[in-house]
Amino acid sequence: MSRRSGGGRMIRVLNVAEKPSVAKAVAEILSRGSGGMRSRLGRSRYNRVFEFEYTIGSQACHMLVTSVIGHLMELEFDDRFRKWHSCDPADLYHAPVRKHVPQDKLDIKITLEEEARRCQWLVLWLDCDREGENIAFEVIDVCTSANDHLNIWRAHFSALIDREIHHSVQNLARPNKLFSDAVDARQEIDLRIGASFTRFQTMLLKDLFVLDFASDNRSLVLSYGPCQFPTLGFIVERYWEIQSHEAEEFWTINCSHTSEEGTANFIWMRGRLFDYTSAVVIYEMCVEEPAATVKNVKHQEKLKYPPYPLSTVELQKRASRFFRMSSEHTMKVRYKHSCFLIAEELYQAGFISYPRTETDGFSVNTDLHAIVREQVTHPIWGSYAQQLLDVEARLWRNPSNGGHDDKAHPPIHPTKFSAGETGWSQDHNRLYELVVRHFLACVSQPAVGAETTVEIDIAGEQFSASGRVIIAKNYLDVYRFESWGDNIVPTYTIGQQFIPTRLTLDSGVTRPPPLLSEADLLSCMDKAGIGTDATMHDHIKKLLDRCYATKDSNTRFSPTNLGEALVMGYDEMGYELWKPYLRAMMECDMKAVSIGTKSKSEVLESCLQQMKACFLDARRNKVKLLEAMGLFFERSAGDAHNVGETVRPCSLCSEADMVLKQRPNGDYMVGCLRFPNCRNVVWLPGSISEAAVTNHVCSSCAPGPVYKVQFKFRRLEIPPNYDVDHLGCIGGCDVILRELIEICGTGSRNHTGMSARGQRGTEPLSSASRGNSRQEPCLHCGQTGHSSNHCPSQDSSCPRAAQTTRFRNARIISGEVQCNSCGAACALRTANTESNRGRKFYTCQSQECGFFVWADSLEDGGTRGHGGSRGGHGRSSSTARRDGRARGRRGAPSNGVTFVSATGESVSGSCFVCGDPSHFANACPNRGR
Repeated sequence: MSRRSGGGRMIRVLNVAEKPSVAKAVAEILSRGSGGMRSRLGRSRYNRVFEFEYTIGSQACHMLVTSVIGHLMELEFDDRFRKWHSCDPADLYHAPVRKHVPQDKLDIKITLEEEARRCQWLVLWLDCDREGENIAFEVIDVCTSANDHLNIWRAHFSALIDREIHHSVQNLARPNKLFSDAVDARQEIDLRIGASFTRFQTMLLKDLFVLDFASDNRSLVLSYGPCQFPTLGFIVERYWEIQSHEAEEFWTINCSHTSEEGTANFIWMRGRLFDYTSAVVIYEMCVEEPAATVKNVKHQEKLKYPPYPLSTVELQKRASRFFRMSSEHTMKVRYKHSCFLIAEELYQAGFISYPRTETDGFSVNTDLHAIVREQVTHPIWGSYAQQLLDVEARLWRNPSNGGHDDKAHPPIHPTKFSAGETGWSQDHNRLYELVVRHFLACVSQPAVGAETTVEIDIAGEQFSASGRVIIAKNYLDVYRFESWGDNIVPTYTIGQQFIPTRLTLDSGVTRPPPLLSEADLLSCMDKAGIGTDATMHDHIKKLLDRCYATKDSNTRFSPTNLGEALVMGYDEMGYELWKPYLRAMMECDMKAVSIGTKSKSEVLESCLQQMKACFLDARRNKVKLLEAMGLFFERSAGDAHNVGETVRPCSLCSEADMVLKQRPNGDYMVGCLRFPNCRNVVWLPGSISEAAVTNHVCSSCAPGPVYKVQFKFRRLEIPPNYDVDHLGCIGGCDVILRELIEICGTGSRNHTGMSARGQRGTEPLSSASRGNSRQEPCLHCGQTGHSSNHCPSQDSSCPRAAQTTRFRNARIISGEVQCNSCGAACALRTANTESNRGRKFYTCQSQECGFFVWADSLEDGGTRGHGGSRGGHGRSSSTARRDGRARGRRGAPSNGVTFVSATGESVSGSCFVCGDPSHFANACPNRGR
């Protein structure tokens, strides 16, 4: 106490507990013998303030005890990033975060501030684990903001019983900032990873597929958690093992011998063979020489040891195994309007020690005999407890140490006698009984048995039989949940011979492993370091709540279609985000922070950098997730043809992504996910047969990233001087894509000219839309009455027409139409397209020329083929794109806006024929001159 301020004057001490019930229990214990305590309401009606007098060391104190309700603060993103469509989910890895007191806890905050202003000391009675330490520093932040002169202390206790509470208040210590930093790091990592992946997969999947389990698809959240998904991974992996198992037949030899002392069943030392012929050969050898010779008889003492002291994970596993209680139910039961922990209720009532602990070994300073002594009067196990205390019975044994110590709490053990309390449910009684019996078993001698092993030889084949006789049950007398039955083997002597009573060749088939039970799943999580002892049951419950997994009556888990599809999708990506390795590394980093070997900032930087790379890679490969979902779910009716791959952030609403979609009629477009609230759209050429978003990012278009799209065009619907395959950008910089929109027109268009807000636009449709008009002359042949998409020069019956590189004027010599380039005679052909069926035209027969001309244009004395009159605008395939890009750079603005907007707003660009920015090529006055 020399470190604390002393003196005769009384000081005011503000004591803060984690829950109202704990505050009341602490106040009741400390106020006994001091004239009682007074109680008054705080600002929150659930968190009362208790007052009494007490002496800490030599210091007289006026104690004020109040409480919070778990965490006082929440970690969240700044307002600008909280809405799902407000930013790119990748931005959440570096978006600003803040801790604040939520609205529903402001009354608690005000109470702490008001009481702290009038106090000199602050004593924190939070749970003695990392999470409790983090809550302690939240309380410190609030209290010191009102009074920065507080002397701050920490009370460490593990049970709400008199000796623990008085000892802790007389031995106060300082709070541990490293523990709090570890929790802060974990909270921030979980928030950023969880929010980014949850937004990504929810926005990507929920509108594209019919999720028949969702009653309200609008509120459906396909959540991702760094602990939740590896937990799901354990379930799916076991399910896949079962599904992929192929039963294989095997054969084994069974032997038994019955005598006056009983029957011995001998096991073939080879176990089993999968080759039938080999098994038959060996069996026939045994049948031919069936005499068995005893080769060895072993007698040895066997011990069955009691379990280690009880940790939280073991409590959950054993409650699941013995009582079929779920881990969530082991820790929770719904009572009135609140959700209490069963184990915590027992703890808060003083019947068991703190139920959240990783420690499975008692300290040498623990008075174990005193704990046993409290159970002596119990009507069921009291007599066993008395035997433990009897030195002559020699039943006592100091408990083993499991090797785990969280440096915060002892193993779970009984702290007060009870033969059953009024108001306890069956689960309360069973859980208390488990804790008591487990503790009594821990301090007991192991069970002792005499085991006999007999080895025999039949025709060179070895067999063995084992039997056991229990000499002393010891801990098994009280630990009724385990058994170790007798199995007596008749007496044999070395060299003895006998003929087996039964010798058979039996067949069987291999069987897959069973589905994971809850105890199995908890073991997997514990071994891999997934979650903490206090949160494992929450992760399991969330899988059930999110419809990722189901649990049958035997507490065994199966993945749902949704759970399997999500794991399959991430597995196909190559990043094993459903595996425990990443989370296990994070947990190791958290432990390093808590012991001071790594800093909080160091862990945050390295972990978030790694996970952001995983996220970006997952988003680039999201087609794998779509394919996996497509195996289990039908596409939504409105989006059956939508690819839904993100191309860029929407430049109009700035709240959502623009995604590549395919309309039911086969046309492609890039539209905003916030449709109909945002109607920003880029209509793409109607001649596209395939389109897929790539991971190539345009270096010039903004806002980015703008991912390039791999297009495949229908050969007969684009001019011959353009490639069928094109890697293009829809951000506005791609001149070739702009030209194809002008030449071929777009697919479906917004004919109403609706604006982004649903208002009817006043501007006319964009010129790119007008490029599809049937009134414009065809760009291939100059004729009206058909579009360039249906020009007979592109007809499949004329292969050379599809390879046309430029159009030339015809020469008529001696009544024969000749190509004015090569001089070869032209062939007369007939068009077969719908708009020009039966119409005659001439084409050059040379493979190097692509000349054609309508026959009726020659009869009229005109030459409407695209020829020399177009002069500089005739382009070869080798120069078309190079020339087009040069003109595009001169005519188009450098900021790169979309080609066509559904809002009716003007679209930047220029005519690629003459370069004039006031019109597009399909309306160029210089066309055909």
